[in-house]
Amino acid sequence: MLKVAQGGQQVRVAPSVLESNGENVLFEVTAKVPAQHLHKGAAYQLQFSYRYDNGLYQDTVGTLRFISGEYVYDDSVKNQLVIRRQLSFPYAARKSPGELVVQPVARELKPDGKQLPGKPFVAARGIVTTDRLVVREDTAIALLPESVSNNMSGTRVLPFFFDAGQAKIRNYLGTNVAALEDFIEANQHTEKVMIAAGHSPDSLDRHDPRLADKRVRVLLDYYKHHVDTDSYLNSVKNIDFETQAYHRRWDLFLTKVQSSALKPAQIDSVVQLINDTPGTYAQKEQSLHQLSYFDYIEQYIYPVMRFGTVAVKYTAPKRYDSEIYLLSKKIVEKQTELDALTPEELRYSAQLTPLLAEKQRIYETSAAATGSWQSYHNLAVVLLQRAEKEPTDKVRRAYLRRAAVNFTLAAHRNPTAQQFFYVATAYHRANDRLEALQNYDYAIKLGGPRPLLEKVFADKAALEIEIGQLSDAYASLGYSGTSYQNTMNRALIYLLKGNYPGAAGIYQQAQEMRPQDPLVHYCLAVVAARQHNEAAVGNLLRQAVQLDRKYANRAVEDLEFAEVAKSKAFLEAVR
Repeated sequence: MLKVAQGGQQVRVAPSVLESNGENVLFEVTAKVPAQHLHKGAAYQLQFSYRYDNGLYQDTVGTLRFISGEYVYDDSVKNQLVIRRQLSFPYAARKSPGELVVQPVARELKPDGKQLPGKPFVAARGIVTTDRLVVREDTAIALLPESVSNNMSGTRVLPFFFDAGQAKIRNYLGTNVAALEDFIEANQHTEKVMIAAGHSPDSLDRHDPRLADKRVRVLLDYYKHHVDTDSYLNSVKNIDFETQAYHRRWDLFLTKVQSSALKPAQIDSVVQLINDTPGTYAQKEQSLHQLSYFDYIEQYIYPVMRFGTVAVKYTAPKRYDSEIYLLSKKIVEKQTELDALTPEELRYSAQLTPLLAEKQRIYETSAAATGSWQSYHNLAVVLLQRAEKEPTDKVRRAYLRRAAVNFTLAAHRNPTAQQFFYVATAYHRANDRLEALQNYDYAIKLGGPRPLLEKVFADKAALEIEIGQLSDAYASLGYSGTSYQNTMNRALIYLLKGNYPGAAGIYQQAQEMRPQDPLVHYCLAVVAARQHNEAAVGNLLRQAVQLDRKYANRAVEDLEFAEVAKSKAFLEAVR
C-alpha cells in the first residue's frame, strides 16, 4: 500500500515558498495519489510539519488522510484521488528560514494498529516576510506641561454613550460611570449640573420620539441618587440642575460629519442632502443610505450621536505654593499627608526631577489619589520613555502594555480622538494588535482635526496590513493623505496582491519623496525579483546596500531573492 501510494503521489504547496500573513503562515496543499493504493482496514496519510532553527524545532501542521469522505476523484486523471486543504501555523521571526516536511505513513485503522512510515520529503521552504515591509512613522508623545495654579474651580465634563434604541446607562469600561462616581465621592462643592442628551438619525433611535428625554432623565436620576448616597458636602436641593434634550437635530449630525475623515466633496454632499433635499426627517435619513460611503457614517458617526453629557460646575478651596518638590518626595514616601500639595502641584513636581523612576512614582501617586486624566497620561508617557531604554523585549513590552493601560484610563476620563490615538499607538508598539485596532476605531468615531484623523487612518492601515487585512487597509488609506508612509504601504498592498507593475509605480512615487531611502530601493528590488528581472534586482539592491549596509545581510536571508541568489548581479550587489 505504501509503495503504490508513494509511487504515484503528487504533493503541491501554494505558494511554493511559504509567506507570512499577519500572525500566521497560510498555504494550500493539493495531494494526489493513485486509487489503486486503497486497502480495506488501512489508510495512507501525509503528515505535515514545519522544521526550523536547523531542524532543532518542529511544529505539527496537519495531516491529510486518504479515507472515505476526505478525498475526491480527480476530474482530469482517471483513478487518481485528490485532497485539497488549507493549512496554517503561527508565524514567528525565528521560523525563517525553515522547511515544510511531509512524512508519508501507511497504518492500520484498528486501535493500536501498526504503522509503516515512508521516506519524508520537503514540500516547500519558508518563510517570505514581505508583508513585514510595512512603514509606520511613529508618533512622538510628550508629557503634558504643568503649571501651578491656586484656582481650583472649574467645570468637569463627562460624556456618555448609549446603545442604539436604548436609554440604559452602560456600566462597562469606557462609559465614564466610574469617573462620575469618583467625582461625586470626591465631594467638590458643586454649584450647577448641566445634563444633555440626543439620539442618532437611524431607525432604532428615532422610533421613540422621547428617547433623548429618557436619556436625560436616566442620567439625572443617576446623578441625584449618588449625591444622596455618596456625598456628605453636597445635597440635591442645593445644586442647580439644568437639562436639555436634543430631538432630530441635523445640525449636531452635520457638526460630526464636518469633523470626520470624509473627503471635502463627500462632506459637501452630505450637507447638501440634509439642507437642500425636501422630505421628512426619516426620508432624509433613508437618503443617506444611498451614499457609497454610508458605511462610514453608520460605523463612525451614528454611534456618537447616541450621546449624553454631564457637565458639573464646582469650586474647591484655594491652596498656596510651598516647597513643592520636597513635599512631593515626602508624599510619595508616605511621610506626609497627600493634601500637602494640590493635584496640580503634585503633577508639577514631576517636572522638577530628571529621573524617570522618580517621575513614575510621582505620577502613580497622583493617579491613585486624584484619578485625573493628566496623571494617567503623563504616567503612560514616562512608561513609554522607560520602555525605550530597556534592552530586553520582554521587559520593554511589559512597559508598553502598562503605558497602554494608563493611556486608556486617561482616554476614558478625557475621551478625545487624540487620547484614544495614544492608546492605540502604545498597544501597536507592544504588538497587541487587536487592542490597537479597536482603539484606532474609537479615535475615528470621536472625530477631530483632519490631520489627526488622517494619521489615525494611516497607522490603522499599517496595522491592518500587519494582521493580513489588505482590503481593510486599502479602504483605510482612502481616508488618509499622500504621505511617504501611506505611499509605501499602498505600494505594499499592490505587491502582496500580485499587481507588480502597480506596486513598482507607487514605490517610484515614494522614491521621489525620499530618494535617499534604502527601503524604497529594497522594495523595488523585491518587485523586480517577483517579475524575474535579474538585472533590475542587482541594480536596485546595489543602491540599497550603498545607502545602508544592513540590507546586504537582509537580502541574503530573504527568500524573495532565492531564484537570483547565485547570479553575478546579486552577488556583486550584496558583497
